[in-house]
Amino acid sequence: MSTETPAAEPKTPKLTPAEKHKAESKHLRGSIANVLADDGKKGFPVGDQTILKVHGLYEQTNRDDRKSGAQFMIRIMAPGGKMTSKQWLVLDQLADDHTQNHSIRLTTRQAVQFHTMVKGDLKPLITRVHQALMTSWATCGDVQRNVMASGAPFASPIHNQVQQIADQLSRKLAPQSGAYHEIWLDGQKIDGNTGCPVCVGDTAKNGGNEEPFYGENYLPRKFKVGIGLADDNAVDIFTHDAALIAIPEGGTIKAVNVLAGGGLGMTHRIEETIARLGSTLGSVPVEKAADAIRAIATVYRDNGNRSDRRAARTKYLLESMGVDGFRAAVEKAGNFTFAPALPTGEIKYQDYIGAHAQGDGKFFYGVWIENGRISDVGDFKLRSAMRQITSTIAPRIVLAPNQQLFFADLTAEQVKQIEAALAGHGCATPANLSNARRYAMACVALPTCGLALAESERALPDILTTIEKELAARGLQDERLTIRMTGCPNGCARPYTADLAFVGRKPEVYDIFLGGRIEGTRLAELYLENVAVDDLMAKLAPVFDAWGKERVKGETLGDFYNRKYAGGATRTLINGGKEKQAYLTIFGQPA
Repeated sequence: MSTETPAAEPKTPKLTPAEKHKAESKHLRGSIANVLADDGKKGFPVGDQTILKVHGLYEQTNRDDRKSGAQFMIRIMAPGGKMTSKQWLVLDQLADDHTQNHSIRLTTRQAVQFHTMVKGDLKPLITRVHQALMTSWATCGDVQRNVMASGAPFASPIHNQVQQIADQLSRKLAPQSGAYHEIWLDGQKIDGNTGCPVCVGDTAKNGGNEEPFYGENYLPRKFKVGIGLADDNAVDIFTHDAALIAIPEGGTIKAVNVLAGGGLGMTHRIEETIARLGSTLGSVPVEKAADAIRAIATVYRDNGNRSDRRAARTKYLLESMGVDGFRAAVEKAGNFTFAPALPTGEIKYQDYIGAHAQGDGKFFYGVWIENGRISDVGDFKLRSAMRQITSTIAPRIVLAPNQQLFFADLTAEQVKQIEAALAGHGCATPANLSNARRYAMACVALPTCGLALAESERALPDILTTIEKELAARGLQDERLTIRMTGCPNGCARPYTADLAFVGRKPEVYDIFLGGRIEGTRLAELYLENVAVDDLMAKLAPVFDAWGKERVKGETLGDFYNRKYAGGATRTLINGGKEKQAYLTIFGQPA
């Protein structure tokens, strides 16, 4: 008789509560309908809050007035940022009818957000959004989010094809559950050909399987997808879970480079969490582009970390498998082989603010919007200006990836009308914008975001005013640089690819990052930790002094910093990566 001890059974990793909530949700239904029927101010239980995100909703609290009860944020999808003037006017009216702050906010992912709604406003708002052929479905949660695309509306086959690919990607990974239509729309469905950005699948055609791709547990976490052009990288293509760089050839797109493993969210002082630029897996013919993204999502679905949400993004899976191992898994999942990556040419960034020729005899006009917030406050009445433009001119609209938007298909006279409307309502124009302010972005943060550790949207405008003065005093006011601010390290305003970034550490305290690029091809480094907001300028003064005195002509702050002090490295990781360089003793700052 053997006396050997039997081998222990391998332990099954303990799943996170979110995984349990998804599995028990009956394909994203949960108890949402019952809670909605309760007329009280009470919010949703934790399990419902998890699955509500796929419906496009976050339950929040007004942190300036916690006694006000549960409030909600809703996100409206716009693949590639596309929208009509008629749809915009619906959104404008919703801001008055269903929000307490009467504003619209454009996101850094070409979508629209409303904040400060109460529970009773949710179903009426979603019904009106649906009637305008828009949706909040799959704009949040553990599924593919709003698909981004290079937004400048040039009338070229290449730009049109990029938008078509964005639409294909949006539908390729749309959740198929009927929960959204059952709960919010009383069972109404809308045919995909009518313009709905994502359409609910036919369960019968799926063999009775309501979620043939996602299953009961969906993805381990969010899955951000984008397609960009090398000469129009406003989408920050290297920061996505999965992405495509379109390769023009002979006036059309015949192939795309496929990237995976980008992502910016991390956690202070936890080195296992990282910000990472995407890695190129190879290229595929354009007709295989959507299939390649689906194959990446398949590998992520089947192998991603479901026991630790902080380690659940695609970037961590790619890091653990290695680029070659991940590439092989994607090829197996998709039953194809990547061709070698194709040359992209120089990666460029342009915001296209102001008037530009479309290429077909018409023009488009880029509108600068501070931190994406569209409201009427005092003499500044951007919402009113937008309403006047969309109701009288009715231009085509494309939301930009940097919290701006474009009016398209304009005559020269209509360009003048737009400029007059903006000026008449106290809005900024290219002529009165500094570069520091023009390229800046901030996340929402306080008072609505539950993750915010510090101010962002409300703080950055005044900080920029001081920075403008400091730059002008050194003759740097015409230099192009990106300044970004977030209220926490999750990186919603993409701070880690900026020349200069402030990341909230605690109330009125920030970490300073330096060394990214406006083109989105290099990550910044942590320069100083725990800097009080009142000390930010004192810490930056030596940086600006050195940049002003020692830069090469035309050298951006990020490029100068890397050439002079960081060896010019193109970093792929920060925080937990081997390239981490914190507490740098430069510019006279203490280590």
